[in-house]
Amino acid sequence: MSDDVERALALWGLAAAPACFIAGRENRVYRVSTPQGDFALRLKRPGYRSDAELLAELQWLEAMYAAGVEVPRPQPALSGNLLETIGAQRVDLIGWLPGTPLGRSRAPLALADAPGVFRKLGAAMAELHEGCDSWIKPAGFERCAWDIEGLVGEAPVWGAFWKNPTLDAETRALFETFREIARKDLDRLADSLDYGLIHADLVRENVLVDGQELRMIDFDDGGWGFRLFDVATALFKNRHEPGYDTLKTALLAGYRSRRSLDTTALDLFVALRAVSYVGWIVPRIEEDGSGDRNLRYIEDARGLCSGYLRQTHPA
Repeated sequence: MSDDVERALALWGLAAAPACFIAGRENRVYRVSTPQGDFALRLKRPGYRSDAELLAELQWLEAMYAAGVEVPRPQPALSGNLLETIGAQRVDLIGWLPGTPLGRSRAPLALADAPGVFRKLGAAMAELHEGCDSWIKPAGFERCAWDIEGLVGEAPVWGAFWKNPTLDAETRALFETFREIARKDLDRLADSLDYGLIHADLVRENVLVDGQELRMIDFDDGGWGFRLFDVATALFKNRHEPGYDTLKTALLAGYRSRRSLDTTALDLFVALRAVSYVGWIVPRIEEDGSGDRNLRYIEDARGLCSGYLRQTHPA
């Protein structure tokens, strides 16, 4: 166990608790075992989020937990603070939720009742959005915005996808055209689109299945955004499943069982999800495996952008 982890645990009165490293990217996450239950200790990547954003995430989680949404509950440190500092890093402690990930990226789904799970995921997503709309945000609440600027503006949340340095001239031109058209379409549709707080990263790994229960984790990239972006994200990496149409129908039906949803612009948001990865990978391009991942992201985005432009804006 590193000195930083030991110092962080001491702030929660858990200096003697065993901690096992689980994952590391935006956060270094450790599973902490205590007689009171397990927790996730998260050491934040310096500079990825401001202090105000990090605190807002914890306030958000606490509010959703209180509203009955299945999310991790933040744990105050001995000082009473939800967010503490170790050296140059900010740290927090949240509840460890039981369950196994819905699936793994690029691996076939292995669910006994995949449509049933996706219906529950749609309903859980709607419950989250309902809870977010009902919650009165505290003063100073600050999160990123997956709005028009955050998706296709000069500085998108996950980076300027059309400037990915590995793009060939043809693909760069395609992404620039898509960006221009997507901006016009979003400007035209914005007033009719449901907008509020969203998770923004409901990929398979961030949805835990525990018997009949579904739980959502990893709100690092959550913020203000179009609700269709959450729906598109949940569908995006399942597009090549043999039963994708059934899964999509189930997810939308589950959502609509709790909340209305206009899916007219869903294909646009699936394409926007695809290009977001092309921007996200750029500062991580030197990480192990990122070269192949970058090529997959570009290929996915190229196909979806081309398809969207052909169907909605034929030459």
